[in-house]
Amino acid sequence: MRILDAILGGERDPVKLADLCHRRVRSSRETVAKSLEGDYRPEHVFALRQSLTGFRFYQQLIREVDQELEATMRQLPRAEGAPEQMPPRTKKCFYQKAGNEPAFDLKAELFRISGVDLTDVPGISAITAHTILIEIGPDLSRFRTASAFTSWLGLCPDKKVSGGKVLCTGSRKVKNRVAIALRLGAQCLYHAKNYLGEYYRRMKWRLGAPQALTATAHKLARIVFHMLTTKEPYNESVLVKWDQRTKVRAELRLRTQAAKLGFDLTPVAEASL
Repeated sequence: MRILDAILGGERDPVKLADLCHRRVRSSRETVAKSLEGDYRPEHVFALRQSLTGFRFYQQLIREVDQELEATMRQLPRAEGAPEQMPPRTKKCFYQKAGNEPAFDLKAELFRISGVDLTDVPGISAITAHTILIEIGPDLSRFRTASAFTSWLGLCPDKKVSGGKVLCTGSRKVKNRVAIALRLGAQCLYHAKNYLGEYYRRMKWRLGAPQALTATAHKLARIVFHMLTTKEPYNESVLVKWDQRTKVRAELRLRTQAAKLGFDLTPVAEASL
């Protein structure tokens, strides 16, 4: 921006213009100076001035929107029992503010309104958490269970049955901003080194990419429902324990079926001994 202002101010020396570069620019000043050599024709300078004026005008409008959004969110009441300080984050990566986030501390305002830090869940950014709260609010008491919530979002399988025969199975086509935000959040978990990332990759290998997105978004919706209804922080170890319980139930079910058929199941480790 300093270079553009200098050009519009009449400076044409590429060396002096290159000295105005930001310190984060990795290219050498000689390379930058060489790229600034040219014929500054009046019509091009005029177009540059118009573009820069329009850019700053829209930046001012964005700042006004952020100020209005902050003032509106501060009018919303604090969640009952919400602590003053946010709990420590469990995400290993450092929180980086996205380019399209508002200028104020949106994450802290969302925590004050909801009572939980939804951004601590892998795949859910401040923008995603903001979309969830402005669409459904912090109170989910109108949904009986998490299954009812995910069904309203259209993230559950919907069987079409005719004459007792299942014609097709798939999620319903629902235009829901929360479901779209959760799908986008699930798509960001492909390279994540955590439970949800492993779950997404496992579902993608079994079902394919579209179904894996829906399945992971469904799990994110259940996590959000649990956090907003119980006001408990995100804890990945709970998900691991539930998976272990599911494996134990599956093993008991198989042993029961085998016993009814007159068989006895033996673990592979014991059988090798």
